[in-house]
Amino acid sequence: MVAGHSFGQITALIAANAMSFADGFALARERGRLMDEADSRAPGGMAALLGPDIEAVQSLVDRARAQTGGVLVVANDNCPGQTVISGDNDTLSVALDLAPQIRARRSLRLPISIAAHSPLMAPVNAEFADHVRATPMQDPTVPVYGNLGAVPLTSVADNSAELEGQLTAGVRWRESVENMIADGTIRFLELGPGSVLTGLLRRIDRKASGTAVNSAEALHQLIDGGS
Repeated sequence: MVAGHSFGQITALIAANAMSFADGFALARERGRLMDEADSRAPGGMAALLGPDIEAVQSLVDRARAQTGGVLVVANDNCPGQTVISGDNDTLSVALDLAPQIRARRSLRLPISIAAHSPLMAPVNAEFADHVRATPMQDPTVPVYGNLGAVPLTSVADNSAELEGQLTAGVRWRESVENMIADGTIRFLELGPGSVLTGLLRRIDRKASGTAVNSAEALHQLIDGGS
């Protein structure tokens, strides 16, 4: 089973032999370019809220949106007590002002100017969908858990639909991991720099075993049966 967080979904498809490295790299590049283009048309941002559960954050989003009539959504449900919201600048500011009312231990605007995983990405969604459909793909050799539905995807059609919807839809990472565990996953490997996802795993399920393979040494240990 393979899963990827946001941009990592493309990497997951490469790992599952659903697309080539070259094609996946090209698709990721186009996605990044189009996200920048969307931001120039409809500027926005993102903020992290630490402490409140997902229900409290959703309530906060609804209240801020009602005040401004703007755009604000839950963009990333990372783990219990860690949520990212995304939307236009004015509504995001209102949400941050209201955050103490839901007992947010910390609320901070992220140092990016893109409202990823929100309706503000809609202006470039059709063009990105064209790139997805033009990318050669095949059925993955192992299930790839999608962040939109938090379920395993096993066909080209399902994975294409997943990619096409990612620009405007939220990332259900907590649920993806919970469902992988429920489906029998007993060990998680995080491939890439850092160990953020391994840290999130511990907050989702302390019993789950996770290893960050984030260096040449860690990779050798994994191959040799260490770690």
